[in-house]
Amino acid sequence: MDPRLSLVAFSLFIAGIFVTSFVSAESEDNMLIRQVIGDENHQLNDEDQFGAFKSKFGKSYGSQEEHDYRLSVFKANLRRAKRYQKLDPSAVHGVTQFSDMTPEEFRKHLGLRSRVKFPSDAGKAPILPTDDLPENFDWRDHGAVTSVKNQGSCGSCWTFSTTGALEGANFLATGKLESLSEQQLVDCDHECDPEEQGSCDAGCNGGLMNSAFEYTLKSGGLMREKDYPYTAKDHGACKFDKSKVVASVANFSVVSLDEDQIAANLVKHGPLAVAINAAYMQTYIGGVSCPFLCAKRLDHGVLLVGYGASGYAPIRMKEKPYWIIKNSWGENWGEKGYYKICKGHNVCGVDSMVSTVVAAHRH
Repeated sequence: MDPRLSLVAFSLFIAGIFVTSFVSAESEDNMLIRQVIGDENHQLNDEDQFGAFKSKFGKSYGSQEEHDYRLSVFKANLRRAKRYQKLDPSAVHGVTQFSDMTPEEFRKHLGLRSRVKFPSDAGKAPILPTDDLPENFDWRDHGAVTSVKNQGSCGSCWTFSTTGALEGANFLATGKLESLSEQQLVDCDHECDPEEQGSCDAGCNGGLMNSAFEYTLKSGGLMREKDYPYTAKDHGACKFDKSKVVASVANFSVVSLDEDQIAANLVKHGPLAVAINAAYMQTYIGGVSCPFLCAKRLDHGVLLVGYGASGYAPIRMKEKPYWIIKNSWGENWGEKGYYKICKGHNVCGVDSMVSTVVAAHRH
């Protein structure tokens, strides 16, 4: 071949790589923009994206100084979303209602107590057969899951995980789906770890689902949400009325780390209370989250409601099985309030702290 033609071909090859890289980076930016304003192909700078964010989520600030500070936080979270997108390519990351919050402020929307000590009443779940598990399963399809709730800026995730599990168990026991009171747990549950002084369920300052099951077992049960409505505030007087209890705990158990056992307990006993590391949830938009790197330090209580056999991961060019998680940040977050995270590797610690509860039959 003529050396000049070879040089031209090589130059075109290099140019192609450059264009592809540029388009890829540009597409990544556009993806973040589209998540705020829809599918319009506008080139927005950070300030324009921030304006679209404020409009979409109804954000306003009391001063120009506060506005400028929130803009700087927003820019940092855009960078975080881009970084998470590269680490978690099978999900979509971008702008959420938390995009103007610092990591410390975001943690107020979590609330799992760091101590993982199971109460003495928490037995070990018996081993269940796993041969005939359905390929896909979702308790939402069977009427055992209430609508998505919102904990607000109160570290009460543990109460929503607890009520969600008992709502499902109570449905299996009674045939009735009752929305249960998280505020009862916030105000009245101060169950402590006897082996660690000061480690107690503490309203908006955190708690544990198993401690909350212990409280519910001892107190006699939970009231309806409508009889004891949620306020996202603690330090209020306990207004528990035992005569209005609609769901009680018969027993609760800790499920082993084995994912087949987790699935079997889910199918048999209803939605499960689980803990997770929520780092990637701050920027999560949708898809199956399966990050290459994720800490196993548990900081958020959620509800496992089902699983799927295959969520397609285009970057990895294969189908990935996943868990279906009900969160407590409202329906405008994630996939209408839900999170999908891949099965198989205890990703983000999702298999590390799983509990099942059985409701007492009420007459």
